[in-house]
Amino acid sequence: MSKIEIRQTGILDTEAEAVVNAANENLWAGGGVCGVIFRAAGAAQLQQACDAIGHCDTGSAVITPGFKLGAKYIIHAVGPVWSGGNRREPQLLYGCYRRSLELAKENGIHSVCFPLISAGIFGYPPDKAWRKALQACLDFIRKEADYDIRVIFAIPAKPNYDLGIATLEELS
Repeated sequence: MSKIEIRQTGILDTEAEAVVNAANENLWAGGGVCGVIFRAAGAAQLQQACDAIGHCDTGSAVITPGFKLGAKYIIHAVGPVWSGGNRREPQLLYGCYRRSLELAKENGIHSVCFPLISAGIFGYPPDKAWRKALQACLDFIRKEADYDIRVIFAIPAKPNYDLGIATLEELS
């Protein structure tokens, strides 16, 4: 049975078949979650795989091997930079979660660990980011009722963790 879990932990401290990288369109190593994932996976090898893909549009996602990670795959999801909400940010954020879950299904992945995409250096307000993230995941689980998947959110900061728990309770 599919389910969504929110844990107060780091993205690399959760066992999942795939971890989701909060990526940029050029798929370059960056700071924050992206930098942590690149360093742990083996930055040179992961960058080479990303360079072979070349680009990922905001609101979408692509997949690479996990290399040195415990996870078999890395899904690179490009969320929007927050600009006040009038530049399709909600649709783009929803889209990157939806596409990540579609890639999981296409690759036979049954457990995926997400950060709260766009809520860090991209400036997306956490309450709005949670609402779109959870709605996208709940919609996917409902639509793909025959596909068993465990969606995990790894959230190190207690305020964002608490906000996620409250939002999930409200939407469920």
